[in-house]
Amino acid sequence: MVWQTLRRKTEPSTGNEAEHLAHKNAKAKAVGLDLMTFKKRIKLSGLSALRGLGAFRGFRASRWREQRLAILAYHGLSLDDEHQWNPAMFLPAAEFERRLQLLQQQGYTVLPLDEAVERLYRQTLPKKSVVLTIDDGNYDFYVKAFPLLRRYGFPATVYLTTYYCEYNKPLFPHVCSYMMWKRRGEVAPAQGLADGITELDLRSAASRAAACRTVFRVAEEGGFSAERKNELAERLAGVLAIDYAELCRKRMLHRMNAAEIAEIAAAGIDVQLHTHRHRVPEDQTLFRREIEENRAWIAAHTGRVAQHFCYPSGVYKPQFLPWLSALDIASATTCIRGLASPESERLLLPRFLDGAHVSLVEFEGRLSGFPLA
Repeated sequence: MVWQTLRRKTEPSTGNEAEHLAHKNAKAKAVGLDLMTFKKRIKLSGLSALRGLGAFRGFRASRWREQRLAILAYHGLSLDDEHQWNPAMFLPAAEFERRLQLLQQQGYTVLPLDEAVERLYRQTLPKKSVVLTIDDGNYDFYVKAFPLLRRYGFPATVYLTTYYCEYNKPLFPHVCSYMMWKRRGEVAPAQGLADGITELDLRSAASRAAACRTVFRVAEEGGFSAERKNELAERLAGVLAIDYAELCRKRMLHRMNAAEIAEIAAAGIDVQLHTHRHRVPEDQTLFRREIEENRAWIAAHTGRVAQHFCYPSGVYKPQFLPWLSALDIASATTCIRGLASPESERLLLPRFLDGAHVSLVEFEGRLSGFPLA
């Protein structure tokens, strides 16, 4: 009897048992997601109640908030379904407009970055001060955010990484991740993609991340140029049966080009530093080169010398601060969440990263200065 019991526990599962186990795992995952959704709903209900009781209004009007600056950070507005693929990085244009409407309706003062930073440290900020920043300089800014900003009359800063403005193709890591997400739930045959890769498991977020790392490793170990990376992305699209030419035609996950940058700058958009290749080398010479090439490109296409910086991906090291000072950088922003105060380090300014993962009531609360987890 004991042997039979042990045998049943150690024998390979039959097809029915495997299906049952898969069903149990899927059910457990669904329960976990339901619990997360439930917690989120409870949080939002609580915030809505606090807003109704005037908590946000009290923080907005406080002397404490008047001495602080809210720097909002965006990455992209969806051309299609990017906010579903990466809700922390993308937002539908309609949701972005709701943010702008809220700023207008609640009397926030949206300042240009340079003025806001100077007034922050002189302690002369107007009430409810806000700065709008957009990282990277994607094409979706030009067609989605730029018209809305002009409609509402709000100034904004684009932290521009410049290499892909010249080589105007889809951003390699982003487009690979996006295309794999488009085929989520599948195990895709991948013969012809690269040596040693026969299939891509795209059934879960974790397996898609692993598949991305496999493809990225091919490019990294091969020392691929931007052109070869694009060829690899195009082959990936082929094995996933995705129309790469259509992605390129729509300019999904592209940077703005030189003419578009010149146009937005001429219309008053502030274009600032984000490195040339979206990286922060830990070697000072290479770090300096990234900033200098970035600055030179921006000056050539906007006629202005950029003096403000944003750390790519929010990555910073203590040694970067004196390096930036030596390059006459006036301020640098991070992805650290919070309001900037006169006590904030100029080269480590906090921001609020907004995206589809942030509800409007959470956005309103953070903007007011109400403490949110």
